[in-house]
Amino acid sequence: MSLIKQVIVNENTSVNPIWIMRQAGRYLPEFREIRRINTDFIKLCLNTELSTEITLQPLKRFDLDAAIIFSDILMIPYGLNQKVEFKKNFGPILGDFNLKEMINFNENNFIKKLSPIYSSINLVNKSSLTKDKSTIGFVGAPWTLLVYMINKKSPKLKLIDGFFDNELDIKQILVILEKFLKIHVENQIKNGANVIQIFDSWAGLLDDKDLAKYIYDPTLTLVEFIKNLKVPVICFPRGIKNYKEYCEIIKPDAICIDYEVDPKKIEKEINIPVQGGMDPKILLADKDALKKEIIKYLDIFKDHPYIFNLGHGVLPETDPNMMEYLVKTVKDYK
Repeated sequence: MSLIKQVIVNENTSVNPIWIMRQAGRYLPEFREIRRINTDFIKLCLNTELSTEITLQPLKRFDLDAAIIFSDILMIPYGLNQKVEFKKNFGPILGDFNLKEMINFNENNFIKKLSPIYSSINLVNKSSLTKDKSTIGFVGAPWTLLVYMINKKSPKLKLIDGFFDNELDIKQILVILEKFLKIHVENQIKNGANVIQIFDSWAGLLDDKDLAKYIYDPTLTLVEFIKNLKVPVICFPRGIKNYKEYCEIIKPDAICIDYEVDPKKIEKEINIPVQGGMDPKILLADKDALKKEIIKYLDIFKDHPYIFNLGHGVLPETDPNMMEYLVKTVKDYK
């Protein structure tokens, strides 16, 4: 059993597994070389050979305990024929979509469009580099995908005016997302993903009164589906104000916390395995500051099942040598 599963399934507190969100990608020179030649991000995600290579790049450098497939949460709207492109220094831009077409969208066509991702997972899982490690598949949470589909770009601090105006459309989109998220998850698991993480990147945008409708209910349905497939599920509701309530309602197998939350409060309030928390910007500091912050998290969660990770993705300007130091420090912790 991989170290990550030992923590999630057996609630083992004697091991310190580590993987990093966005560990495969933009801070690595070998990734940047591939990206320089392959400018279309979506095409790169759907290039089985290259996405497999990119997924495994960090495992060739660092003693990480998991591979997370090089893909994107926006492959779902792409799979449903909504145009998705990534603009340099801006982020994703999505096109209009035909709701009627999406309601009747053919499952087999969706699977066929995203099949290179499933092939990559299969190859990653069979690699000698992932022996005794976890292969992590992932999806965006229904709320976060809804935000991108309607907002058509990253909302940053606010949603577009009139976001909630058409409640019927929103309801229908959430039904469509539930169906195709389940299909996407199931195909990742069939091809070797043995842990699933749900990214709710924009959970922090909602008022408390809207949490049940847009986050709790749709995410709970997805979490229960994944649990029925006998695969551990980690949830990352970034920016949510009440992690305790989230965990009590949704009951993920593990909770990933962001860097704006107090880890001591989490350790006291949350009784399931915890992942993450450290601010990615610490990796831009010096080694002494980095070590101090690493030890802080490991000490706080010393007697709590804990997977070391960041409270958001690794930043593009991160020095790979600092990543190496991070991984080594976590591994050497006693």
